[in-house]
Amino acid sequence: MAPREENTKSTDRVLRISQLDALELNKALEQLVWSQFTQCFHGFKPGLFARFEPEVKAFLWLFLWRFTIYSKNATVGQSVLNIQYKDSFSQSLRYQPPSKNQKIWYAVCTIGGRWLEERCYDLFRNHHLASFGKLKQCANFVVGLLKLGGLINFLIFLQRGKFATLTERLLGINSVFCRPQNAREVGFEYMNRELLWHGFAEFLIFLLPLINIQKLKAKLSSWCIPLTGASNSDSTLATSGKECSLCGEWPTMPHTIGCEHIFCYYCVKSSFLFDMYFTCPKCGTEVHSVQPLKSGIEMSEVNVP
Repeated sequence: MAPREENTKSTDRVLRISQLDALELNKALEQLVWSQFTQCFHGFKPGLFARFEPEVKAFLWLFLWRFTIYSKNATVGQSVLNIQYKDSFSQSLRYQPPSKNQKIWYAVCTIGGRWLEERCYDLFRNHHLASFGKLKQCANFVVGLLKLGGLINFLIFLQRGKFATLTERLLGINSVFCRPQNAREVGFEYMNRELLWHGFAEFLIFLLPLINIQKLKAKLSSWCIPLTGASNSDSTLATSGKECSLCGEWPTMPHTIGCEHIFCYYCVKSSFLFDMYFTCPKCGTEVHSVQPLKSGIEMSEVNVP
């Protein structure tokens, strides 16, 4: 009998990440509902709900509570993740939903607590009378205690995995699965293949910036397109084409200006635009035209000793 009870409790246990995800989904839903509601009054006078914003929000949250927790025993986020609330005070092995009193007190603690906090903040902000000084200090002290209690509860939740919020612990409601969870079947062959390709892709992303693509491309192309019938002037170009005559590096997009020297396209173009009387720094030839190097000569220059 004892092993059966342990098995039942283990299947009902909900992962911590699932409970936290449900809370985040609830917050996202509330923000979405509030934004959609305010857009309905976009054409009205600005600040229409400024004075009654806490009450309007409380009414919307009560509306959501009525059709989620009160009727389905689960929030919207929990319904998406196949989770619902259970009465943890019940000793029965079967599922026992939260009682009506627990649901009502849940609304009071969550919706009423947020409304009271926002309304008290507006009250203390708009009244600067001396009589409100002690009341404000008491309210801040109570809020601080609740925040501290929520922090302690969260630390206990991380250790035990039960009661994600302080309200759930005080009311005795915890999260369980709506339907039994099936054992997850993991395709290790598929996972290994994906990990292999992801690792290979990351290795290529790391390696590619270290490879001189231009030089490798020229090397491979020289094997496929051998130089045939090149003239003496072309051979001279190939010999001097190992480095740019301006920057001294391997020429990127090699061009010539009419002499036997080779230049990077950006080097010679920027120099020519800066100085219309630009001449070759090695032989003094004036620029007649900036022409790209012939394909066969460009490919052969890597093979010239």
